[in-house]
Amino acid sequence: MLQDKKVIFSGAQPSGQLTLGNYLGAIKNWAVLQYDYRCIYCVVDLHSLTVRQDPNEFRKNCLELMALYIACGLDPNLNLLFFQSHVSTHAELNWILNCFTYMGELNRMTQFKEKSQEHPDNLNAGLYTYPVLMAADILLYQTDLVPVGYDQKQHLELCRDIALRFNHIYGETFTVPEAYIPKAGARIMSLQNPCRKMSKSDDDSNAYITLMDTPDVIKRKIKRSVTDSENLIQYRDDKPGIQNLMTIYSCITDKCIADIEEEFIGKGYGSFKGAVSDVIIETLRPIQEKQRDILKDKQYIMGIIKDSSEKAYDISARTLSKVKRKVGLAPRDF
Repeated sequence: MLQDKKVIFSGAQPSGQLTLGNYLGAIKNWAVLQYDYRCIYCVVDLHSLTVRQDPNEFRKNCLELMALYIACGLDPNLNLLFFQSHVSTHAELNWILNCFTYMGELNRMTQFKEKSQEHPDNLNAGLYTYPVLMAADILLYQTDLVPVGYDQKQHLELCRDIALRFNHIYGETFTVPEAYIPKAGARIMSLQNPCRKMSKSDDDSNAYITLMDTPDVIKRKIKRSVTDSENLIQYRDDKPGIQNLMTIYSCITDKCIADIEEEFIGKGYGSFKGAVSDVIIETLRPIQEKQRDILKDKQYIMGIIKDSSEKAYDISARTLSKVKRKVGLAPRDF
């Protein structure tokens, strides 16, 4: 990776299957960014521990997600691809940054409030300080840009505040990251409630499409997706269901909205939904096949994870060493 390129960092949780929204809003764009940036993409398994996980299923999900990264086009020769928990500097910097994060800041995090309502029987400290670990993930690599969805912008702002605070106290230490938000596909909505973001944690499985869904399942979910009674394929704010399907179709085909409206003049929702289903199925088919092939060669995928973890540790250890020195922690040979 060339040193003069800007650094991009991001990651996804291995808690369940990734959705079409995750792919169109994030991972598809990651594959494009890898040619112009120094890209670091990890499986953020430590973040997932804020919710109770079945250990065996969790390990399986982590490996499947890494295989999915590669199947979606992330080249191991161009990106660092590793498990967050394999690089101990993430947890170490997390604790130090906790001491530079104010309670009032964490109290304002809307995602914590939402998750608290979803999991009232498991209000753990990790859920509360989740954004600080996210800040550690980003700041360790002197990250310039972070691809984030709208729901993560608040966390990135906190990360920036922490970096600026630390830099103000101790001098320039961290690169203050900026948000990278793609113009198209940044927000794919629920198929059943198009006013909400598509999420794998939705109680209604018809509300989202996973990257591993079969063609029959995809057709059924798109057919059942919420629309309206007009039967007109037009991109209007008072038609959120059709807007969402048009956004999906546009992101996959790279056709502009005006061309899509022209393509489906005089055609009803049944015809349009069939076309949306078809392009989704044909997009996901090679991804699914490649993921299955990758998972058959465990030595290959574990080799990628090990190599990337070692490189990630070397990079992040330099930042952590600088932080420890500035806050006054004694070196091992003190």
